[in-house]
Amino acid sequence: MTSRWKPHVTVAAIIERDGRFLFVEEHTPEGLRLNNPAGHLDPGESPVEACIRETLEETAFEFTPNFLVGVYLSRSIQDVTYLRFAFCGDLGTFNPTRNLDTGITRTLWLTANEVRQSCNLLRSPLVLRCMEDYLKGQRYPIDLIYTDPSVTALT
Repeated sequence: MTSRWKPHVTVAAIIERDGRFLFVEEHTPEGLRLNNPAGHLDPGESPVEACIRETLEETAFEFTPNFLVGVYLSRSIQDVTYLRFAFCGDLGTFNPTRNLDTGITRTLWLTANEVRQSCNLLRSPLVLRCMEDYLKGQRYPIDLIYTDPSVTALT
Protein backbone atom coordinates (compact mmCIF):
# COMPACT_ATOMS: atom_id res chain seq x y z
CA MET A 1 0.00 0.00 0.00
CA THR A 2 1.32 3.43 -0.94
CA SER A 3 1.48 6.02 1.83
CA ARG A 4 -0.75 9.04 1.41
CA TRP A 5 0.85 12.37 0.50
CA LYS A 6 0.36 15.01 3.17
CA PRO A 7 1.60 18.59 2.84
CA HIS A 8 2.97 20.38 5.91
CA VAL A 9 0.51 23.07 6.99
CA THR A 10 2.18 26.29 8.09
CA VAL A 11 1.15 29.81 9.06
CA ALA A 12 2.92 33.13 8.67
CA ALA A 13 2.41 36.65 10.02
CA ILE A 14 3.00 39.58 7.67
CA ILE A 15 3.59 42.45 10.08
CA GLU A 16 4.32 46.00 8.94
CA ARG A 17 5.05 48.97 11.19
CA ASP A 18 6.27 52.36 9.99
CA GLY A 19 7.21 50.97 6.55
CA ARG A 20 9.22 48.06 7.93
CA PHE A 21 8.38 44.37 8.19
CA LEU A 22 9.02 42.12 11.18
CA PHE A 23 11.29 39.19 10.32
CA VAL A 24 13.09 36.50 12.22
CA GLU A 25 16.57 35.21 11.56
CA GLU A 26 16.67 31.47 12.15
CA HIS A 27 18.98 28.49 11.94
CA THR A 28 17.99 26.10 9.12
CA PRO A 29 19.71 23.12 7.45
CA GLU A 30 20.85 25.65 4.81
CA GLY A 31 22.32 28.04 7.42
CA LEU A 32 20.92 31.30 8.79
CA ARG A 33 17.81 32.40 6.91
CA LEU A 34 15.22 35.18 7.13
CA ASN A 35 11.57 34.31 7.53
CA ASN A 36 8.27 35.85 8.48
CA PRO A 37 7.22 34.87 11.97
CA ALA A 38 5.94 31.46 10.93
CA GLY A 39 5.58 27.84 11.88
CA HIS A 40 3.58 24.66 11.76
CA LEU A 41 -0.05 24.14 12.62
CA ASP A 42 -0.21 22.04 15.80
CA PRO A 43 -2.90 19.46 16.57
CA GLY A 44 -5.96 21.00 18.17
CA GLU A 45 -5.52 24.55 16.91
CA SER A 46 -6.92 26.64 14.08
CA PRO A 47 -4.65 28.40 11.56
CA VAL A 48 -5.44 31.72 13.28
CA GLU A 49 -4.50 30.31 16.71
CA ALA A 50 -1.30 28.86 15.24
CA CYS A 51 -0.32 32.25 13.80
CA ILE A 52 -0.90 33.97 17.15
CA ARG A 53 1.17 31.31 18.96
CA GLU A 54 4.02 31.20 16.43
CA THR A 55 4.36 34.99 16.34
CA LEU A 56 4.60 35.14 20.13
CA GLU A 57 7.08 32.25 20.31
CA GLU A 58 9.35 33.60 17.57
CA THR A 59 9.22 37.36 18.24
CA ALA A 60 7.91 37.87 21.83
CA PHE A 61 5.17 40.09 20.33
CA GLU A 62 1.47 39.49 20.72
CA PHE A 63 -0.31 39.46 17.36
CA THR A 64 -3.95 39.65 16.33
CA PRO A 65 -4.61 38.39 12.79
CA ASN A 66 -7.29 40.49 11.05
CA PHE A 67 -7.06 39.36 7.42
CA LEU A 68 -5.89 36.42 5.37
CA VAL A 69 -3.30 37.65 2.87
CA GLY A 70 -3.25 34.39 0.93
CA VAL A 71 -2.93 30.63 0.84
CA TYR A 72 0.24 29.32 -0.80
CA LEU A 73 1.52 25.93 -1.91
CA SER A 74 5.21 25.27 -2.51
CA ARG A 75 7.80 22.51 -2.48
CA SER A 76 11.21 22.83 -0.87
CA ILE A 77 14.52 21.59 -2.23
CA GLN A 78 14.20 18.72 0.28
CA ASP A 79 11.01 17.65 -1.59
CA VAL A 80 8.66 18.70 1.21
CA THR A 81 5.41 20.37 0.20
CA TYR A 82 4.11 23.24 2.33
CA LEU A 83 0.62 24.72 2.47
CA ARG A 84 0.97 28.20 4.00
CA PHE A 85 -1.72 30.47 5.39
CA ALA A 86 -0.41 34.05 5.62
CA PHE A 87 -2.14 36.62 7.83
CA CYS A 88 -1.79 40.31 8.51
CA GLY A 89 -3.13 42.15 11.52
CA ASP A 90 -2.30 44.17 14.58
CA LEU A 91 0.94 43.94 16.50
CA GLY A 92 0.45 43.97 20.25
CA THR A 93 2.57 44.10 23.36
CA PHE A 94 6.23 43.11 23.34
CA ASN A 95 7.48 40.96 26.23
CA PRO A 96 11.23 41.69 26.60
CA THR A 97 11.70 38.88 29.15
CA ARG A 98 10.33 36.17 26.87
CA ASN A 99 12.87 33.80 25.30
CA LEU A 100 12.59 33.31 21.55
CA ASP A 101 11.91 29.87 20.09
CA THR A 102 14.81 27.45 19.65
CA GLY A 103 16.66 28.27 16.45
CA ILE A 104 15.59 31.92 16.31
CA THR A 105 18.68 34.12 16.67
CA ARG A 106 17.00 37.53 16.52
CA THR A 107 14.16 39.64 15.14
CA LEU A 108 14.67 42.35 12.54
CA TRP A 109 12.62 45.18 11.08
CA LEU A 110 13.35 45.39 7.34
CA THR A 111 12.06 47.60 4.55
CA ALA A 112 10.49 45.94 1.52
CA ASN A 113 13.58 46.83 -0.53
CA GLU A 114 15.88 45.28 2.07
CA VAL A 115 13.83 42.08 1.87
CA ARG A 116 13.95 42.11 -1.94
CA GLN A 117 17.72 42.55 -1.83
CA SER A 118 18.05 39.58 0.52
CA CYS A 119 16.39 36.94 -1.70
CA ASN A 120 19.34 34.57 -1.26
CA LEU A 121 18.79 34.67 2.53
CA LEU A 122 15.04 34.04 2.55
CA ARG A 123 13.80 30.75 4.00
CA SER A 124 11.59 30.17 0.95
CA PRO A 125 10.27 32.07 -2.07
CA LEU A 126 6.95 32.37 -0.21
CA VAL A 127 8.49 34.87 2.22
CA LEU A 128 8.83 37.48 -0.52
CA ARG A 129 5.59 36.51 -2.28
CA CYS A 130 3.53 36.98 0.91
CA MET A 131 5.06 40.41 1.51
CA GLU A 132 4.46 41.49 -2.09
CA ASP A 133 0.83 40.30 -1.95
CA TYR A 134 0.38 42.27 1.27
CA LEU A 135 1.91 45.38 -0.33
CA LYS A 136 -0.45 45.21 -3.30
CA GLY A 137 -3.35 45.22 -0.84
CA GLN A 138 -4.38 41.58 -1.03
CA ARG A 139 -6.71 40.92 1.93
CA TYR A 140 -9.44 38.35 2.50
CA PRO A 141 -11.88 38.08 5.39
CA ILE A 142 -10.38 35.97 8.16
CA ASP A 143 -13.64 34.04 8.50
CA LEU A 144 -12.93 32.58 5.07
CA ILE A 145 -11.08 29.93 7.11
CA TYR A 146 -13.45 27.78 9.10
CA THR A 147 -12.20 25.48 11.85
CA ASP A 148 -14.74 22.92 12.96
CA PRO A 149 -15.05 22.50 16.77
CA SER A 150 -13.97 18.87 16.33
CA VAL A 151 -10.42 20.17 15.75
CA THR A 152 -10.13 21.91 19.10
CA ALA A 153 -11.79 18.94 20.81
CA LEU A 154 -8.42 17.18 20.36
CA THR A 155 -6.91 19.16 23.25
